[in-house]
Amino acid sequence: MSVETLLVFLNGALAAAAGIGGLFFLRFWRDTHDRLFLALALAFWTLALNWIVLAFATGGDISLVVPHAIRLVAFLIILAGIADKNRRPTK
Repeated sequence: MSVETLLVFLNGALAAAAGIGGLFFLRFWRDTHDRLFLALALAFWTLALNWIVLAFATGGDISLVVPHAIRLVAFLIILAGIADKNRRPTK
């Protein structure tokens, strides 16, 4: 098995794990309607997209800009969810 094949397999496994993590948080959002869980679900699905893009990236340093931008969006979603959670009064 070549290293490239192994990397594609591992990126696929990480994408699947992140997608399942997003479903996990979606279930909590559906039960509680807490927007932080929705933000976490969206962030995990964005990270899954990141792993998919990395699995199909073919080379060059310029191709790594897209995964970094996707990862930045995911972390900004998490930060926005945390900020939103801290601004709302607790019940």
